[in-house]
Amino acid sequence: MNFKNLTVLLLSGTVLSVSAQQKNLTTNNGAPVGDNQNSKTIGNNGPVLLEDINLIEKLASFDRERIPERVVHPVGAGAFGEFVSADNFSAFTKAALFSGKGKITPVFTRFSTVINSKGSPETLRDPRGFAVKFYTEQGNYDIVGNNLPVFFIRDAVKFPDMVHSLKPSPITNRQDATRYFDFFSHVPESTNMLTRLYTDLGIPANFRQMDGSSVHAFKWINNKGEITYVKYTWKTLQGVKGLNAEAAAGIQAKDFQSATHDLYDNIKKGNFPAWELYVQMIKPADMDKVDFNPLDPTKVWPENEVKMVLLGKMTLNKWPDNFFEQVEEAAFSPADLVPGIEPSEDKLLQGRLFSYFDTQRYRIGPNFQSLPVNSPKTPVNSNNQDGIMSNRQKNTDVNYQPTVVAYGYQDDSNFKPSSTTYSSPATTQHKIDRANDFKQAGDFYKALPEKDKAELVKNLTDDLSTVTNRTIVLKMIAHFYMADADFGKRLAANLKASRQEVESVLTHN
Repeated sequence: MNFKNLTVLLLSGTVLSVSAQQKNLTTNNGAPVGDNQNSKTIGNNGPVLLEDINLIEKLASFDRERIPERVVHPVGAGAFGEFVSADNFSAFTKAALFSGKGKITPVFTRFSTVINSKGSPETLRDPRGFAVKFYTEQGNYDIVGNNLPVFFIRDAVKFPDMVHSLKPSPITNRQDATRYFDFFSHVPESTNMLTRLYTDLGIPANFRQMDGSSVHAFKWINNKGEITYVKYTWKTLQGVKGLNAEAAAGIQAKDFQSATHDLYDNIKKGNFPAWELYVQMIKPADMDKVDFNPLDPTKVWPENEVKMVLLGKMTLNKWPDNFFEQVEEAAFSPADLVPGIEPSEDKLLQGRLFSYFDTQRYRIGPNFQSLPVNSPKTPVNSNNQDGIMSNRQKNTDVNYQPTVVAYGYQDDSNFKPSSTTYSSPATTQHKIDRANDFKQAGDFYKALPEKDKAELVKNLTDDLSTVTNRTIVLKMIAHFYMADADFGKRLAANLKASRQEVESVLTHN
């Protein structure tokens, strides 16, 4: 049919035949909708009636389409895939997903930027979230980390303040370098992360070409109750690629969602992205053998001291069918643990165990774990009940435990937490031992090629030159100087800071 004939038919009032594949429109309760183009009114030109159920339902549903965006990690994309274990690690952990060579576990992975709001470009300098949900036969297990192997802070009590400083000003609604460098100038432990973030690693070219890290250490527990501290690292098989500021600006001018498009397009073409997962292991008796606290999330475990062991390979091969239901409603937490894996005593991790679940309860309700993307593949036998959007389908009056009733639930005697003895049980509020805030930042700087050193110094100079408070600038220069003298001197020269000014800050640091 050509457009001329179509126009004649429409003007004559002739109804075109509907494809046999189309389904009749209904309301949410399944009732048919006779006219979805015209509201019900008193006469053709009269007021609309409240009894037009289709209209009211459509508007009410539309008004509620948005849920609160994540405070952090609001911009993201995700994909489904599988993880294949490289070996049997049951000598170290009871976790079933690592219990046999070739064992396959389905996964869902979400990549994200951290600070900026929904709709912001995916080419901004920002850590990238790297969260993986394993659907295991023991329940869901989440590794929730970043593309960089360290973090800005080591104590969860600082997290709200850090995010507030990085978010737009409550007065101007603009992100302001004076505000966040004011915060970081008081947090020397951030030096390692900032040094990495201001290289090209701080702007990944896309989600496929970046590594990932658990950042935190966890405990593996075997069947004997023996503890091994572990850290995870995802290594991309696509090769790591970052962008300098100029390249990122060029991409941003053409495509705000370049990383999402890249991930989608490659999966669509069958070019499935893959990562190898590595683990580093330290026995409790060896925790004091390094010059820093191994549970400090602002530190890496040097590969030349703690070797990487291949755990398996993840391949992402399916794009979500519905973005909102499978990416926006996806909920991750480091508290999603399975038998054989426990949290370490890392103070930042301990706070995240509460905060991540709590933010999901606020964002998508108390029953968020029953949403399909978050629901475990194993039966959920819980006495938790009711709440908004409950669909637990309880069919017993025994909603308590213990009970003698046969269909009640009992404790799983095979799942007991490990036992840890502490030598100084007194409560305290104090910085961790062996803070060693600057050494790893300096080691990272020294290992950079000259081109990357120059780019790092340029990127920091660009942001620090916008800081309106001179003391903040000097304190940041001092932090980088304490990491490496050459690093600090280059920044000082670019920012026209004299040796006397920097030394004065160092004296009072």
